[in-house]
Amino acid sequence: MRIRFILGGARAARSVVVDSGEKDPTTAVQRNILKEKNMSKRLDYNQIAPAGIKALGSVYGYILQSRLSPTLIELVYLRVSQINNCAYCLDMHTRELLKKGEKIEKIALLQAWREAGNLFDERERAALAWAETVTRVAETGVHDEAYQAARAVFEERELVDLTIAISLMNAYNRMAISFRATPAAAAAA
Repeated sequence: MRIRFILGGARAARSVVVDSGEKDPTTAVQRNILKEKNMSKRLDYNQIAPAGIKALGSVYGYILQSRLSPTLIELVYLRVSQINNCAYCLDMHTRELLKKGEKIEKIALLQAWREAGNLFDERERAALAWAETVTRVAETGVHDEAYQAARAVFEERELVDLTIAISLMNAYNRMAISFRATPAAAAAA
């Protein structure tokens, strides 16, 4: 007989099946989790679908030429990656922010930006709030209040470009997570 354990909360739930003959089911569950964490890259999507990845790269290039500051864009990319729990993108965008001279304190507090006082300016706070509501669209429905708050800070074109950037990072996160892209820090270890 096999026993199924449900792990995590509603948003991160996954089941682990263990043989009922296992002497210590807890150990079996831990072993299964460890196996998951050490999974290697499933496939190289850059090599398999170069035209598709090039198309995403074109959108990335479009965002870079927008009127949004490069640091603001990187903060948004990192916040979206935090929400989606994408190790590859967390590693990449943390490194990018450090290269741009962003302070480690600001990067460390990004996840709790609402409680970080004036560490984040008005545009950053508005962009992060919009990134959160758009990334969690199934939960939030992107209510009028969220739109009005973002629109109060960003011009129409900026808000559209910001939303494209958020959508792009959500796509990149899903590619990296689905195919187990290896973060640079893990590859170096």
